[in-house]
Amino acid sequence: MTEPTRYSTSPVDLPLRLEPEPMPVEGCPGCTELAAVRDRARAGGDMTTVSDCNVLLRRHPEGHR
Repeated sequence: MTEPTRYSTSPVDLPLRLEPEPMPVEGCPGCTELAAVRDRARAGGDMTTVSDCNVLLRRHPEGHR
């Protein structure tokens, strides 16, 4: 039986994305609620929920078009 080849690969360099947070659409209750949940989550240190709200806000405007 032969030994497997053992070698290190260089790390993958991923770009840092610093996009602004999505803004709620004025007059939309769904956007307003997502922004409020995001603000409360940030105040409580729950950055996972902040990120989830940002994703939902980015996808939500599809219903406004």
